[in-house]
Amino acid sequence: MCGRFTLYSSLNNLKKVFDIDTVTCEIKANYNVAPGHEVYAIIRGSILKQNDNRLGKLHWGLVPSWAKDLSGASRLINARAETLQEKPSFRNALKKRRCLIIADGFYEWKEKQPWYCLPAAGSLFGFAGLWETWKENNKSAYHSCTIITTEASESIKEIHDRMPVILKPEIIKEWLNPATQEYEKLSMILKHGHVTRIRTYQVSKFVDSPKNNGPRCIKP
Repeated sequence: MCGRFTLYSSLNNLKKVFDIDTVTCEIKANYNVAPGHEVYAIIRGSILKQNDNRLGKLHWGLVPSWAKDLSGASRLINARAETLQEKPSFRNALKKRRCLIIADGFYEWKEKQPWYCLPAAGSLFGFAGLWETWKENNKSAYHSCTIITTEASESIKEIHDRMPVILKPEIIKEWLNPATQEYEKLSMILKHGHVTRIRTYQVSKFVDSPKNNGPRCIKP
């Protein structure tokens, strides 16, 4: 599971790490990103520029286009990699609406103790994600996303039995490519194209409340 994470890197750093063509929003640091918050994600392709990597905002908690309302958003913050093809909420998004959700680290809890987790190679990475657009009558479109999870690797399984899919840098281009739609290829990316070496350390219970923010959240 992934129920809380951070993004505090600057836009300049994001541009150094990721292939970004267009930025549609201002980047603000958040040390305690919680479900329902707006997150920053890269999506490849738009109506006018099919090969454009666009960085913008999505609401965390996926709402399928066919949903009656927004009430189910809080339940779909994560999507299990193993069952994406079976779930109506995720099946079409896996094929046509994939994204990269940007983060510096994420939190997990074991017996009420919060841990901060990040790739052993360093911070600033991308979760494999899916996105959707929901709209009701003449209201503004609601753009939302979910983070894909998989079985925990050896480096983190003592804390939690699930972990978010953190894509290896060399895999990101293929994941975002709209032409990649075969389930077998996407399944292989999720199974073998993610980071498994995670370093962790305990942090204060200050992070327990989504209302709390700032560098104190990640202080050992």
